[in-house]
Amino acid sequence: MSNSNIKIFESIAEFMKYRSSLHGSVGFVPTMGALHQGHASLLRQSVSENDFTVLSIYVNPTQFNNPEDLQKYPKTLDADLAMAKDCNVHAVILPQFQEIYADNYRYVISEKNFSNELCGAHRPGHFDGVLTVVMKLFNMVSPQKAYFGEKDFQQLLLIEDMVKTFFMKVQIVRGPTVREESGLAMSSRNTRLSNEGRKKAALIYQFLKNEKTIEDVKNQLLKNGFIIDYVEQKFNRRFVAATLENVRLIDNVEFKS
Repeated sequence: MSNSNIKIFESIAEFMKYRSSLHGSVGFVPTMGALHQGHASLLRQSVSENDFTVLSIYVNPTQFNNPEDLQKYPKTLDADLAMAKDCNVHAVILPQFQEIYADNYRYVISEKNFSNELCGAHRPGHFDGVLTVVMKLFNMVSPQKAYFGEKDFQQLLLIEDMVKTFFMKVQIVRGPTVREESGLAMSSRNTRLSNEGRKKAALIYQFLKNEKTIEDVKNQLLKNGFIIDYVEQKFNRRFVAATLENVRLIDNVEFKS
């Protein structure tokens, strides 16, 4: 299967054969698809810093604690491949569950502390699924650099720590959160919001970045109809997870008190 100059692989074995033929540095951007400009910025950075860039698109079921959320996750493969082509990506992997989880998820990468805080406290098993699939993808792609956005900051810290802990030969590159004009952090889930909801969702960033206390932020969000999982401050950042129109939204901003 090929899309213009991009090589597209549904078979991991075929991809790995291709990978062994590459000479030069490889950058990697793992995604769950439904790509937006946040992903595009990571892809462009990878293309500018490496000889080859690999994109993976895989909606990973093991990181969804809510089956309904998995079912509703947006799938936009044609648009994703068009974006990959536009960003000059060299190869796209579209792995299948039976190949990625040939063990039927018997082997799990699990972190015992930070993965149970913030999002982990509200999504049991979520980060086990994230870390397990990311390690599998890293072993498959063997990149020199892998690119992750700061919007998922807890995920980013856990992946950085996993790489360090297991002596993995990949450099994790952070990409700043890309926002819509309103300030709303770009996310594949935003497509599930109504126009009204999208406008209201932008309030999260407005409340987070102002000088108010954590309690003020919570009260403002509640007043505007959000259901709050948490608003917390740590690592000189403010973190929030809140649900609007049945869509769970997360964000974080640097905040030096």
